Amino acid sequence: MPLYTSLTDIDLVRLLKLGDQVAFTEIFNRYWDKLYLHALKMLEDEDDAKDLVQELFSSLWTRVAEFELQSSLSGYLYVMVRNKVLNHIRQQKTRNTFQEALTLYIDTHQHSVLEYISENELSLALEVEIQNLPPKMREIFELSRKQDLSHKEIASKLNISDKTVKKQINNALKIIRMKLDNTIGLIVVLSGLLK
Repeated sequence: MPLYTSLTDIDLVRLLKLGDQVAFTEIFNRYWDKLYLHALKMLEDEDDAKDLVQELFSSLWTRVAEFELQSSLSGYLYVMVRNKVLNHIRQQKTRNTFQEALTLYIDTHQHSVLEYISENELSLALEVEIQNLPPKMREIFELSRKQDLSHKEIASKLNISDKTVKKQINNALKIIRMKLDNTIGLIVVLSGLLK
């Protein structure tokens, strides 16, 4: 591998176009940190920057046959990062705009939700979400809500701490609430689309 570290970018690109994985690895090692820092500066989010640079290299490898280098490799890669960052920002804006519109719609039409969701549908949706909980969490939740056992009674019955019971019930409630909010939101949107 020391041989590859001494190669120029042009030589590495030539080998890359021949499907040389070691050449690809050398390009990756040579530019990943620089591209990551460039993306991080623009996005200000470590995970998004890492994902974006990883996606860039994945794209480079899968589209190597189409790869035509018109300038320097570093310049080409920096332009790719910039374009990917701009696309990411555009997608985020679109996603945020949609979420804001959906939230506004739900807020202004909250009262009409009751017109579209019967008590039976809500009970059925609740039961589905309870059944989708992880098995231990579901057992604790059902002992609490369906059998009306106290945290202490559940802890004693399952040989776990009161604190664990409380945490599992709180986690179950968060999961169920989130899933039901999504379900109700979807029903509201669909009902609006069907009008």
